[in-house]
Amino acid sequence: MSTIYIDGYKFRFYSSDVHEPPHVHVIRNENETKIWLMPVSVEYNRGYNRPTLNRVLKLTQQNHEMLLEAWNDHFNQ
Repeated sequence: MSTIYIDGYKFRFYSSDVHEPPHVHVIRNENETKIWLMPVSVEYNRGYNRPTLNRVLKLTQQNHEMLLEAWNDHFNQ
């Protein structure tokens, strides 16, 4: 598992997700959302309200290149 901290959110990659397309799990408190990186879109959302989910999506977009690079590094792609 790899974790990148952005603005108080944990952007996490799980090694068991190796066969899935690039994505991140974004966790804060008891909330979690899974966001695809290509293109940036929500797979599921558990607990984030709409304004907070929009903020997480914006952070993902702003850090897209770095997150995709981290995904590729994590999975040696």
